[in-house]
Amino acid sequence: MGIQDLQRYIEAHVPGACVPVDLLKIARGVTLHRPRTPGSRHRPPAAVELCLVLDAEGCLDRLYGGYFSDWVCGGQWNRMVQFLSILVQTVQNNNMELAVYFSGALELPRMREWVGRQYNQRRDINQALKHVALKATPPPKVWWTAPACLRTALRMALRHLKVQVLCSVEDHRQEVMAFCRENNYHGVMAEDAEYLLLGPPRYFSAKQMKLTYKGSLETKEFILNEVARGLDLQPNRFCLLAALLGNYQLTEEELAEFHGRLASRAGHAKATPEEVTGLVVEFVRTLASADDLDEVGTLVFQSATDPRVAKLRASVRYYTDASRDDLKYKPAGGAAARAATKPADADPAATETRRLYDRAAGGSQDGRTTVNGVLAQQMSRLSTDDGAAPGSFTGGSASNGHVDGPEDGPQVNLEPPPLPSVTPEVLRTAAERHQKGLMAPWVYQVLSQGELQLPVCVEDELGRELPNSALFYRPVRERVYAVLFNLYHHSFLHNRDKDKPAEEQHQIPTVQVREWAYSRANPYTRPDLVTAQPLNWGVPTVQRLWFGTTDDDKKRRMRALLSCVNADSPYIRNPLYVPQHLLVLACVLRYMMSQTGPNGQAFLCKPELDAFIAQALSPKLTDSQYLQDLQLPSLSARAVQLASLFMQGVETVLFANDACGAPIPWLMCCPWLFFDGKLFHSFLLKATQCRNVLELCDNQLDMVGQLDLVRQAVLDGLHVQYARPQLSGHPAGHPPLVPGPRRLLARGGRLQIGGVVVGSWAGNSSLGGRGRAPAGGAPRRGPGGGVGQQSARDGWPAAGRAAKTVKKKAVSPAKKEGSAGRGLDAGPDASAAGSGAGDPGSAGGGAAAPAQFEDALLLVAQ
Repeated sequence: MGIQDLQRYIEAHVPGACVPVDLLKIARGVTLHRPRTPGSRHRPPAAVELCLVLDAEGCLDRLYGGYFSDWVCGGQWNRMVQFLSILVQTVQNNNMELAVYFSGALELPRMREWVGRQYNQRRDINQALKHVALKATPPPKVWWTAPACLRTALRMALRHLKVQVLCSVEDHRQEVMAFCRENNYHGVMAEDAEYLLLGPPRYFSAKQMKLTYKGSLETKEFILNEVARGLDLQPNRFCLLAALLGNYQLTEEELAEFHGRLASRAGHAKATPEEVTGLVVEFVRTLASADDLDEVGTLVFQSATDPRVAKLRASVRYYTDASRDDLKYKPAGGAAARAATKPADADPAATETRRLYDRAAGGSQDGRTTVNGVLAQQMSRLSTDDGAAPGSFTGGSASNGHVDGPEDGPQVNLEPPPLPSVTPEVLRTAAERHQKGLMAPWVYQVLSQGELQLPVCVEDELGRELPNSALFYRPVRERVYAVLFNLYHHSFLHNRDKDKPAEEQHQIPTVQVREWAYSRANPYTRPDLVTAQPLNWGVPTVQRLWFGTTDDDKKRRMRALLSCVNADSPYIRNPLYVPQHLLVLACVLRYMMSQTGPNGQAFLCKPELDAFIAQALSPKLTDSQYLQDLQLPSLSARAVQLASLFMQGVETVLFANDACGAPIPWLMCCPWLFFDGKLFHSFLLKATQCRNVLELCDNQLDMVGQLDLVRQAVLDGLHVQYARPQLSGHPAGHPPLVPGPRRLLARGGRLQIGGVVVGSWAGNSSLGGRGRAPAGGAPRRGPGGGVGQQSARDGWPAAGRAAKTVKKKAVSPAKKEGSAGRGLDAGPDASAAGSGAGDPGSAGGGAAAPAQFEDALLLVAQ
């Protein structure tokens, strides 16, 4: 219900106002309208581009490329880039220009709306995971949820394709409309009924946007004059209609009594949202006057002193001000507003530092000017009762078993927490790069408001095998907060003043950031106060990290990033081990392997780690046609969650990268360079079945060697105890089959009817084919008792384990020494080129290879 139902109501009841259009035909007919003169009477008017502002928040699935059936795999980024390339080329070749706007605003007054959307997505995710666990097939598109890191990947891809990207700061809808007006764009393409009330020049549906094979870009246009005519409403009453339908200021719950009275008068026992919308439209139409809001409020709430009357006035005023053609919106929010009062070009030092930061971060983006209206609108802070933000969400029970929040909504404090001061130049640079979509939105949100919103992701909230992603990567964010607020520098000043009196000593501030993270214990009920944790070395100030130009500054930027993600290792920095385009992948895997669960084991088993690395090294990663045609025999719920956990780590590393001054150029951070969810699932299925790493890498020796080097860098210095391998790739209730001529069950079993065993059979121990990895079993320690030295039982599946014992190949001491000189442990229980054991001199440098790997790997070593 609410204002968002208005667009659906118009589509159903005012068909003349919603018509299908081809944007490319409209673009070819756009001309520059100017008065005709005698000299130009016989000349056609000059053609101009059709310029549209695209609100990306309403069409993430369209920009991703449509409802890919395998979206749940973690994201097909190369296929997404291929689709965007075709879309952008089609647009540019047909006299069109798009400016894509992403939401980078926290919009705390709309917090309840955001929480309601997250709960809906949580339900869809639970249904999708249940479908995958039961049927091992991709879920239907009705449960489509944006893959983790999708917005970041879209911003990078569009920037790579030279499309103008923008990001809102405070009020997303008003900033989109302000950009449209200031730059004389022809219209807005979005999927939000509020835009209908803000008076855009033209309004197109982003949800209906479709790039067809016949070369047309189809969508639906809402003709605003026909909307007013079909609803039989004067345009000046649209703002009152929006307020009485329910929005973030005057919620549907506060209007429930009013809506109930309208329904009872019309004879409806329980009106549907569509019927309520029609009744409210009729009520607004029959009002004698819509100018006296106090009188309207008394009529609606049956009392002139009801506090909701003031909210009604504020809601109508919001839409009235936002729909004025002469209003130019300039974000004004506390420290950001104070930093923005000084023109950016007035200070030569500011211009120089911005230029240095752009160069350090890999360049900036050209395009039209961002929203910089001359009139600064100071938005009034909207206080709510009991500390709850207004909105349209109410908690309730759900059939999927997840915990809903309380009915009074999230506890939102609109005042930012006390944070250390940030220099104006840092805040101004962050704001400029934030608005241009050149920086992770979290950076500016933390610096300006000290708050973060972490959306839900594809994970099983009731599972125990994998951690909650928001809590899993929280230590990384804690260190990033310390870098952004110069916590080490404050500690240095405090230690310098130890000999001074207490009142003259520099006090170390307490840096706490509010994080809205979903968990079973706190389902967006209240924010978590996260305290910054300083790094264990003298990290420079954020000004030095962002604007320093010396070689030492570049090294400190990289060290700060690696320290934040527990990856400060010489192997990670060595491009021979980790190429630059795999640095983000190595950092994420390194952090994942450095964390352990309650049982002391890592969250990844060895085949899963190798599958992540192998898919990044595979030449098939860049073959979009191959990835499109690739058919997965089955899906695993664990693999789905691993891919989502990995991409959440990618987004966290990119946040740390921008906070530390972008030591990794943005072109090397693009996810399509090192990950594809569908290809990862393919390699993971292959890893659980193939005999060795050489077979996993399709017998490509160079790929085996590079995989070993990356794994050595990831595991360097870690004492890793791998997780137990999981049975993956088969539906629940259908045990996996062993490949073989008769495909018999790998294990024995028994048949029970009514709790009574009526039959049993033995396992198929005679089969000598490849078997799957065992589901359990205690880990076996290697020589020396190191947890990094594991047997094949904790790593890859052994070939024909049930039939015979694999004999280890005897290796001469001389060959052992020769292999060790090459960084390969060739002993009977040690790792060779495909194992990633690391250098023999490094403590706990990785895990040993299973015995059946030695034959293939010694060939590589020789």
